[in-house]
Amino acid sequence: MINQQYKQMLQGKSVIRELSEYATSRGKEIGYDNVFDYSLGNPSVPCTQSFTDAMTDLLQNSDPVAIHGYSPSLGIESVRNCVADSLKRRFGVNYEGKHIFMTSGAAGAIAHAIRCVTKPGDKVLTFAPFFPEYNPYINHTGAVLKVVPANTENFQINFDAFEQMLTDKVMAVLINTPNNPSGIVYSPQTITKLADILRRKQIEFRHDIFLVSDEPYREIVFDGVEAPFVAKFYDNTITCYSFSKSLSLPGERIGYIAVNPKATDADIIPVICGQISRGIGHNCPPSIIQLAVSRVIDQTSDLSVYETNMNLIYNKLVDLGFTVVKPGGTFYIFPKALEDDSNSFCMKAKKYDLILVPSDGFGCPGYFRMAYCIDTEKVKRSLDVLEKFVREEYGVR
Repeated sequence: MINQQYKQMLQGKSVIRELSEYATSRGKEIGYDNVFDYSLGNPSVPCTQSFTDAMTDLLQNSDPVAIHGYSPSLGIESVRNCVADSLKRRFGVNYEGKHIFMTSGAAGAIAHAIRCVTKPGDKVLTFAPFFPEYNPYINHTGAVLKVVPANTENFQINFDAFEQMLTDKVMAVLINTPNNPSGIVYSPQTITKLADILRRKQIEFRHDIFLVSDEPYREIVFDGVEAPFVAKFYDNTITCYSFSKSLSLPGERIGYIAVNPKATDADIIPVICGQISRGIGHNCPPSIIQLAVSRVIDQTSDLSVYETNMNLIYNKLVDLGFTVVKPGGTFYIFPKALEDDSNSFCMKAKKYDLILVPSDGFGCPGYFRMAYCIDTEKVKRSLDVLEKFVREEYGVR
């Protein structure tokens, strides 16, 4: 018989994906240039030429058996050493290759990290607004995801609610900074306070509490914003990273886990991840992609367009009277809708071929997300459409 859990999931498909599919379908009718699709966080800038050159060189000049064969379970040793060296140089944390585990993107990293530090029935806390896929990522491990209500004033952490929910059943806290969907970067003060609380609670509860830091947007930070490296603040940190955004490689599905060398069992957590892979099928990310990424480890694509787009949209939203916290990074912005029901708001926007994502799935009703990883020319054209929408539907002047 078909697994009923997954069958039931068909009734709750990703709203983001459904809107993206609608935008594609609508684009076939009227031309995709005329659909202002802010639904999907798919990088809009090309990968670096150096990555393409690395791939070409590997294909033309390397042993085909080596570049197309299975990698070791924990990742190619030279690549793990390269990642560790980069993190050590950039952030001053003494990683070694043994603390790195190569994964199929940040999703694969989280899948391993949570299984490493929880057992079925344990609780994991995260903070609204949050990426909706955390629900299956966590709950399908047997652990239980609990969501701390949002601090809508600035989308930093709601510490009062957090401390109330931080019981001895919590074995891990999952954070995402820079944040999808808000675009907010947790400040050094926020991370410092979070770390202080966790250290205190570890002593009180007499067990480790791991901080799983989901950081695929680490390199997309705007001018003047300080983005702290979370692992520097708290020893029991497992960093989950993806090259999808920094190098514009989402289709290559490559990332890693980095275990803080001071964490409990830091030397064996990556080895445990290798055992977890045997059960969940996330093992051995492509060898050639690992090798190519290692050649461009400290590089990024030209990410400046995201700040350009953010400023255009943010300024327009403010001019139209929206309540919105200015993003410090990513390619998302998270304004408050002009009515309490953000689903209704976004449905009205669709009539203008303006595709916005309602916020209920992000754990913060009454808002909407715009993923502005689209051409700047299209962003500029969308602003008049946005203005027309709110004037006609909400009487904004």
